[in-house]
Amino acid sequence: MLPKEILDGWKEREKAVVLTTVSLDGMPNSIWATCADMYNGEAVVVADNYFAKTKQNIAAGTPASVLFLTKDRTSYQLNGKVSYPTEGPYFAFMKAFNPAQHPGHGAYSGAKKLL
Repeated sequence: MLPKEILDGWKEREKAVVLTTVSLDGMPNSIWATCADMYNGEAVVVADNYFAKTKQNIAAGTPASVLFLTKDRTSYQLNGKVSYPTEGPYFAFMKAFNPAQHPGHGAYSGAKKLL
């Protein structure tokens, strides 16, 4: 379970989040993602709608970061390892919230440490 502070902030967040990954050679890659939601208070799930570099970085096993803002401009950052399920509960959850016009190839899930 993520800390209460994160869960409360998530309820008041602006729609877009920033998902940042890093390549094995240290090159950061940040994307705006509007297709994201919180799964059972335990993980942020972001739909993969054409994120080639992000997918490659996650496959390499490097850590990731999710940054979000609340409507009152408070920022929260979560850091940690991220998985890329293409089936199972995170994937099904992503398919349920991801708009039908987007492919939702996979679901980035994780980021468990508050900074």
